[in-house]
Amino acid sequence: MWSIETDQTFPLSSVKPFDGLRAYRERCLAETKKALTAATRRRERSPITGSPLLPYGTLEGLDYLRCPDTGSIFLAELPSSAEWARLLSAVSRYRQSRETFHAEIAQTRHENVHHPKLEWIRSTLRMQQLERPAVLEVVTPPSDVTKLLTASGVFRDVMTVNEMDLVMQGPPAAHERYGAAMLFESLDRVDDPAALLQAVVDRLVPNGLIFITSLVCSGFDVAVLGLRNMYLYPPDRTNCFSLHGLERLLAAVGLMLLEVSTPGVLDLEIVDTHLRHDPTVVVSAFERQLMTADAETREAFQTFLQQHRMSSFSRMVGRKRA
Repeated sequence: MWSIETDQTFPLSSVKPFDGLRAYRERCLAETKKALTAATRRRERSPITGSPLLPYGTLEGLDYLRCPDTGSIFLAELPSSAEWARLLSAVSRYRQSRETFHAEIAQTRHENVHHPKLEWIRSTLRMQQLERPAVLEVVTPPSDVTKLLTASGVFRDVMTVNEMDLVMQGPPAAHERYGAAMLFESLDRVDDPAALLQAVVDRLVPNGLIFITSLVCSGFDVAVLGLRNMYLYPPDRTNCFSLHGLERLLAAVGLMLLEVSTPGVLDLEIVDTHLRHDPTVVVSAFERQLMTADAETREAFQTFLQQHRMSSFSRMVGRKRA
């Protein structure tokens, strides 16, 4: 199993502008609370280990629970799966509209987020000697990257499927077999991440690859800020796994891990931005010292986070066992 670092750098404003996020975040929270006015169900056990979930904290009136075995955190209350699918669809449409900051940074996100992901997939397929597989893109449409995947020539065929529909479809048909699948933050937002992951694995050919990106609560900025982190909110972050929790989840569905990396570059900038916007945020003396350190020290610490899998942006590659 390998781990990848990156020397790519870009500012927070080019992919996750803090000020622009606020209106989108408020819309997401409002839509989530609206969905929860219907009949709800409370999560009682960890989707990773089955252990009883413990109280973790409250975010804008919404409770989160913690897995005692892995430290992963989960939104406590959920509506029906059909209502959750409606919520994810509404939020996805809003995110793609011209009403949010996403439209303003589409080009910089392509350069700093989408294109590097494609290069990561391309190089992994090359290393695994997997040539032009059919790929399953698991997402709530509309997708940011479908056109990019299709135009890349990397794949023989690109099938985009709604992540919530996939679980409710039941077992795959005989022809539903793919050489690769990609879940970009899908496990962060669905109501049953374990069921979704199993449904995807069931659709992979033997030795097929799965590419996963996710925010992880074991990463520096989430660990420091907890539920005060403005980038942590439902439905986009309904689940926030620890890196260890993700590893256990993937292993439980029979995947052999080929890569586990946290090549994030924004942990320190995210914490620093929170402190500048709200000086009352409580951090340790060491953490505050890091925020006031010179650029060379901050860069070295961010590299340390990558090297030791302690950044909050994670990516994984798993292979389905033959």
